Amino acid sequence: MRGDDSGVSRAVVVEAIERLISEERLGAVATVVAGADLGAKAVIDFDAGHVAGELPSDVAADVLADAKALMEHEQNRTLSYGDTEVFIETVAPPPHLVVFGAVHIAQPLSTMARQLGFHVTVSDARAAFTTRERFPDADRVLVGWPDGLRDDISLDRRTYVVLLSHDARFEDPVLPWVLDSPVKYIGAMGSRRTSAKRVEKLRGMGYSDQQIERIHGPVGLDIGAEQPAETAISILAEIIQVRYGSGSGESLRGRVGRIHLQRTQDEGDG
Repeated sequence: MRGDDSGVSRAVVVEAIERLISEERLGAVATVVAGADLGAKAVIDFDAGHVAGELPSDVAADVLADAKALMEHEQNRTLSYGDTEVFIETVAPPPHLVVFGAVHIAQPLSTMARQLGFHVTVSDARAAFTTRERFPDADRVLVGWPDGLRDDISLDRRTYVVLLSHDARFEDPVLPWVLDSPVKYIGAMGSRRTSAKRVEKLRGMGYSDQQIERIHGPVGLDIGAEQPAETAISILAEIIQVRYGSGSGESLRGRVGRIHLQRTQDEGDG
């Protein structure tokens, strides 16, 4: 990508952005906000790389690398490359939450996840529990055993999976399925004892400790949750932490410095 005063027409750039959105692809828009090529703009696809627009040739490779890192956690930044400053804005499709187990916790979890902009799929083999009446905010409510739903549920890097039933009939087919996929998050309900047994079972199946560590079990952040809705909040809090790749999960009270992650260099304190 080389700097060019004439550039590529704005229409081409806009078209590329619209394509990212319509095809629900992860991407970014990089704009020079300071320097000799002020206003130069490029559209970047996470998988395909640079797809439209122009950037100064001396910073293009670094911008691409930084944009990919920011896209991983849906972050925006203004970054400096010598005398050139570039604002990188992530264009992210809605994340997908897949909930296995239509238990009580799944109801507030699906409602609150939808409010956070997630596409939500709830699945369970028990038709009496897996109904639209119980999950009015879910995008999809699927009745069936996990092995029978593989063609109906796509597991990609924008997918967050929560397994709320530790019944072996659910866990045994679900965990290998999600561990062999690029999903962003895997949460599994259960006590510490149940989680320890899960680890040993997966080790016996040949999974490495590094692979098994992808599973957040017991699921959620420790906020003292007791009620189903409170547990749902703790799960979503952990999902948000993983989604953006930041946050300690500790109280903000008494914290020194910025409260929220700095999104651009010119933002004030949160």
